[in-house]
Amino acid sequence: MQLLKRNDHWIKTLARTGLVAKGVVYCLTAILTIMSALQMGNASSGDADKGGIFKMVHEQPLGKILLSIITVGLICYAVWRLVMAFKDTEDKGKDWKGLGQRAVYFFSGAVYLSISVIAGKLILNNTQSSGNSRQQLARELLDKPMGVWLAAAVAISMMGVGIYQVYRAASGKYKKYVKAGMHSNNNERTILIRSGQLGYTARGIVWLIVGWLFLKAATSANANEAGNTGKAFQWLQSSYGNILLFLVAAGLFCYGVFMFMRAKYQPIHTS
Repeated sequence: MQLLKRNDHWIKTLARTGLVAKGVVYCLTAILTIMSALQMGNASSGDADKGGIFKMVHEQPLGKILLSIITVGLICYAVWRLVMAFKDTEDKGKDWKGLGQRAVYFFSGAVYLSISVIAGKLILNNTQSSGNSRQQLARELLDKPMGVWLAAAVAISMMGVGIYQVYRAASGKYKKYVKAGMHSNNNERTILIRSGQLGYTARGIVWLIVGWLFLKAATSANANEAGNTGKAFQWLQSSYGNILLFLVAAGLFCYGVFMFMRAKYQPIHTS
């Protein structure tokens, strides 16, 4: 029984630490993007991807220590998502729907593990990881038989994720993570609701743009058309101007704040 309680404690620590780290990354992404929209300093919307954020942190005083803390937090988040997938802590079951949701947890864990590797390489080698993961994926898919169709399917999946994020915001489904916070004081409850609504909407918009760029790469059979969030922000800025870029970035900052709220209020299931 003592061992089980200890395991429960560590899973909860992993989850809350990971959610805070994820919130920090999104807030930093938003800040760099807002600086670009306001044309402050040398900030560029094209640098507002994970690699650019890690580089920015690394260049600050005590940057290596700060980046190490963020990296550990992202690893915690990745491990928690993998625990959710393999231990089925959310009780999704073993039917097709449940296995599909657990696959999403697994994919999320794998993605954040790869993101933490990018940060780790920067800490150890003092060099930024080169390359664009979306472009690399598009290139690999397009090199395969029926590669255009495979790439198009991936693009549509990305856009589907974006639509679902917007649906979460509109339907209020995000509130399930912070039910305990809904009974707090009015100011905190307002922050919970607004940060969730704006955050998931902005995240959905970014996913839609990333998916659209990937679809362009598929239809043109040109992997260079694909891009990460940095390229999505560049496209948004060049197509619709700084005002819309600023609004989306502000929404992403709200998403980061909502991650902090989740770290505080979300029930963490351990079995």
